[in-house]
Amino acid sequence: MTIATKKTTAQPFLRWTGSKRWLLKEGIDDFLPKSINNYHEPFLGGGAMFFYLKNSEKYEVNKFYLSDFNKDLVNTYSQLRDNAVHVIEQLKKYNNTSEDYYALRSYKPENPIEIAAQFIFLNRTSFNGIYRVNSQGIYNVPYGKRPNVDFVTQDLLISTNALLQDVSIDCYDFESIYENLSENDFVFMDPPYSVAHENNGFIMYNQKLFSWDDQIRLRDFAIRLSEKKVNFIITNAYHSSILELYKNVGNMRKISRYSQVGGKMERRGNYNEVIISNY
Repeated sequence: MTIATKKTTAQPFLRWTGSKRWLLKEGIDDFLPKSINNYHEPFLGGGAMFFYLKNSEKYEVNKFYLSDFNKDLVNTYSQLRDNAVHVIEQLKKYNNTSEDYYALRSYKPENPIEIAAQFIFLNRTSFNGIYRVNSQGIYNVPYGKRPNVDFVTQDLLISTNALLQDVSIDCYDFESIYENLSENDFVFMDPPYSVAHENNGFIMYNQKLFSWDDQIRLRDFAIRLSEKKVNFIITNAYHSSILELYKNVGNMRKISRYSQVGGKMERRGNYNEVIISNY
């Protein structure tokens, strides 16, 4: 169900650990290819790069393909594209209290609309917007104690609905996009960082999601993309193991991201990342 058709400038609607919103402030156009046929983002997450390109008037992208291995995340994007009105209606039934948070966290809905609304509510009201599940696949992030946050953001979700029209959204492993790639397509890949990344305390959890063997698969996949004349960017931790892994695979550029310290945005040398591209 489409509920908005005018030109929209929607921003990412999820709080997401590892989001690349910061990268967009670094003059991202300097890192992107000059032209894009189709756009593919197989590690969707918060989708910052997708939102930027979909809103941009600088790039005439033929088709957008979004995917991720997280089925609940993919369902949330799909329901906002197809059933945003009902997702918003469901969100309005919730209350932002500790009691309601933990009750909803333990609830296991089966309806895709309820699953999407639950996902958004927990994301908006949890501690730091972290997405984390235990060994049984159960979401276990504590309440964020932000009682005044607007977890519905109706206007944002309506704008997101408009932006997602005609966008392909699927749930599968990153390698599954290969057969759908054409020459001059652009693939943006922002995998979970699973090597030591200075002060990143999320690494041990990420290693369960994306192992070193997966990092090697991604490197090999990047080589196949170049052979197919498909442009790519991979972002990763600026770490000796990553630099060695991608040696002779593409161009590597070091970039320091901003970190909020004491309420002030500062450039922190210990948050260095690497951008790997083949153009």
